[in-house]
Amino acid sequence: MTYPDHSLWVYLSNRALFTQRPPVCIYFIFDEDCRKGSLKEASKILKIAFVGDHLPRKCGIATFTSDLLGAVAAAYPHCQCFAVSVNDIPGGYEYPDVVRFEIEEQDLSSYLRAADFLNISNVDIVCLQHEFGIFGGPAGGHILALLRELRMPVVTTLHTVLQKPQPDQLRVMDGLISLSTRLVVMAERGRQMLEQIYHAPPAKIDLILHGIPDVGFVDPTYFKDQFGVEGKVVLLTFGLLSPNKGIEYVLNALPGILKEFPDVVYIVLGATHPNELREHGEAYRLSLEILAKKNKVDKNVIFYNQFVDLENLTEFIGAADLYITPYLNEAQITSGTLAYAFGAGKAVVSTPYWHATELLGDERGVLVPFADARAITREVVGLLRDDTRRNAIRKNAYKIGRDMIWSNGAQLYMHSFECSRLQVAAPSRKSLATKTLDQKPRELPVMNLSHLWRMTDSTGLYQHANFSIPNFSEGHCTDDNARAFILAVLLDELGEDPESMRTLATTSAAFLNHAFDFKTKRFHNHLSFDRRWVDDQGSEDCQGRALWALGIGVGRSPFRSFQMMAGQLFALALASLTSFTSPRAWAFGLIGIHEYLRRLNGDSLVTQIRETLTCRLMKLFDAVAKPDWQWFEEELSYDNAKLAHALILSGQATAQQSVLERGLKALRWLTELQMSEQGHFRPIGSNGFYRRGGVRATFDQQPIEAQATVSACLEAYRATSEIWWYERAQIAFDWFVGANDLGLEVYSPETGGCRDGLHVDRVNSNQGAESTLAFLLSLAEMRSAQNILTSFKKPIRIQE
Repeated sequence: MTYPDHSLWVYLSNRALFTQRPPVCIYFIFDEDCRKGSLKEASKILKIAFVGDHLPRKCGIATFTSDLLGAVAAAYPHCQCFAVSVNDIPGGYEYPDVVRFEIEEQDLSSYLRAADFLNISNVDIVCLQHEFGIFGGPAGGHILALLRELRMPVVTTLHTVLQKPQPDQLRVMDGLISLSTRLVVMAERGRQMLEQIYHAPPAKIDLILHGIPDVGFVDPTYFKDQFGVEGKVVLLTFGLLSPNKGIEYVLNALPGILKEFPDVVYIVLGATHPNELREHGEAYRLSLEILAKKNKVDKNVIFYNQFVDLENLTEFIGAADLYITPYLNEAQITSGTLAYAFGAGKAVVSTPYWHATELLGDERGVLVPFADARAITREVVGLLRDDTRRNAIRKNAYKIGRDMIWSNGAQLYMHSFECSRLQVAAPSRKSLATKTLDQKPRELPVMNLSHLWRMTDSTGLYQHANFSIPNFSEGHCTDDNARAFILAVLLDELGEDPESMRTLATTSAAFLNHAFDFKTKRFHNHLSFDRRWVDDQGSEDCQGRALWALGIGVGRSPFRSFQMMAGQLFALALASLTSFTSPRAWAFGLIGIHEYLRRLNGDSLVTQIRETLTCRLMKLFDAVAKPDWQWFEEELSYDNAKLAHALILSGQATAQQSVLERGLKALRWLTELQMSEQGHFRPIGSNGFYRRGGVRATFDQQPIEAQATVSACLEAYRATSEIWWYERAQIAFDWFVGANDLGLEVYSPETGGCRDGLHVDRVNSNQGAESTLAFLLSLAEMRSAQNILTSFKKPIRIQE
């Protein structure tokens, strides 16, 4: 057997070193066709697009993408390399010219535009840098929508390979494996997990170690005067700062180290991670500074709170006598900071996360248990005492590091690109042909919240409007503020302006908190303009809607303050739910319970109440339903679909097929009843409703009925995967935009509000809160379902 050339042989030999396997056993990293020729031959690939983050965004993926692109471009000057970068903030970044296209993280349409751009640009290879946290959608699933549209080979570098993925993460990984021509991992453990957990074809996987800059093997003393630490023993940790880095354990180890080596200085280099900074500010860094002072080591600790460029970083690494990675998460398959320090020939003390375990074995570094300050003290002191061992570790690391330098990595990546080109000899995925209407999801209206903001003051949402002007005299109500809180959480999940959504959620949550009477354990509903409650307590339906909103706050809000406040109110308000007689209150409560149990599914009391209410709805249906009237009550009135919706959710969550089937049967009967002869949605009119055996009211048609039907049909779609339910949801949604008995728009694109309903001869021109929220909630749910359908080509359930 022969190998393509020396560089690949060296790489494979190193791989054998890490895995204790002979090179012949692992050569099949590349398939038969890819063995022909040398890595140094002139490549036929002329244009490569690197998709991921890019500097100046401050994250490890951005640094990796920038370095890899630069290395490939330098090694293959005939090849045009450019980046497609993902923005996580409005307005993006001041990118260099090499970034040719920008994707907005949460905007699915921008992923599809990026695919069009790549196809039109005649790109030969797309090199995707994948990390779950940098793409939008469930578990970053939006990136799959882009990959599905590409017509060139895709080589995906997996920066994270999870041992125990959540169901939505597993779906994304399955999609990546299917849509990628080749997969690159940076550790042998990653290759094994891809095969054993994700069942990726072994011949599709390339193992290419994390790239590093090419630096000399120098005495740390050379660099120390640049940082004012000459004559000191320097310990270094670098990288974006966040609580999972475990820096506190090094600070707790320092007093023991300083007893024997009082000249030690510990440098913590790196800015706080942008996500940590947005959510918690500098709380973690401040806690470390306080701990250093408490341990009386503050004179021996230096924090450099900055994101340094490569030149400065290599100088900091050069000044270090020991490098420490005290990370707390074992399931880290790749660490760029570890690779950089290791490749520069530093003696490394690390916790045994996966990448460190693989890289630092056989006297190439030292491993210590997680969260063990004493072990850090022992091993650091041991290495500082033993110059011979420390220098041997340094040499071992530096020797292997020569094959990790970016110029070698660029050749290995180009070889993977060439293999992928041979595997996909001609564009076979997608043509550039424009899709017909039946081949793509319906284009939804733009999310316009301007009317919602006009209807909201510092107290909450006004319930009524005169045309598009808030009607102060009618005040506020709990019903609408509960709906507004639900909307804020849903839109936050969809990536709408986070600050605005938090403001809306805060205002609505504060209203719910104020509305709750701690003596009666019930919610008020109506608050006058002069801020007085005008009722002793709200209706049962009002209590149910409030519980629904609180359940959403517990189960789906990302903010701890909302989770805590909602959880406390939910526990207090829930007890009265079983005393209610309104089936709609039961249904709203069941939906709230479902949301609550997403996060707290061990709550036995809440689970018991779900069982009680589910049984009540089942008994009601069985007592009333007949072959010609598949319903829970003798009358169809308002918010009808919520009753079936509650059973579908509860049946699916509890694996009770009979409950699920009753819900689906009732909803199917209702949706068919509400279908006009012309095929558009015709809800039960509120001017008389529809009693069994009586005359059905056709008008006034209310937006709340369309919203309830959209939501219930989408839940049925997620439960069954039957496209019929998605189509029924779309039909109900289209009622808002003119597919109704009058052929008139109920939603107003001009104002962003929704008119209060259809009369027999006109629309009701008032744009109140209930109607506007009904449209916005429907739009949010349709957009979420459409995003999932586009990315995964099938429905998925939001996981418990």
